[in-house]
Amino acid sequence: MDHEDAAAAPGETRAREAIERAEIAFAVTRHGPVRSLEEAAAARGVEPRDIVKTLVVRRAEDDFLFVLVPGDREISWPKLRALLGVKRMSMPDATTALAATGYERGTITPFGATTAWPVIADETVVGRAISIGGGAHGVAFTADGSDVIRALDAAVADVTEVSRPRA
Repeated sequence: MDHEDAAAAPGETRAREAIERAEIAFAVTRHGPVRSLEEAAAARGVEPRDIVKTLVVRRAEDDFLFVLVPGDREISWPKLRALLGVKRMSMPDATTALAATGYERGTITPFGATTAWPVIADETVVGRAISIGGGAHGVAFTADGSDVIRALDAAVADVTEVSRPRA
């Protein structure tokens, strides 16, 4: 593990302290700015599918949850609505996501979020190494997906579908 906190951003420090308290094995990866999933994967030395995005979903006013989504997949809204038994959900804007989690978009992680919202992990996260945001731009934690799920007490379900190509 990388333990150089001297120049760490506050979000990174908070996220690292939380993952350390979880007592799971992890490694820290740092990289410069990236403009795409593919660039992020190359910088982290993983496949795009191994990057797990932490998406913030709003169920109702001041009621959010985190959804862990592999990089090559996207949320299936019908599956997620059915799982949660709700008719409407949305993704908050950047300001609302920051207020709900304490992290800027692109740095969001359930580890050390200012509110411990419920976590749902897509079933494809189980049993493999993943790279998840580390609370600051260019910082990621690599850990076993099953360990992350256990540490976060995440529900595991089929809530994603293969990403559609962007036009």
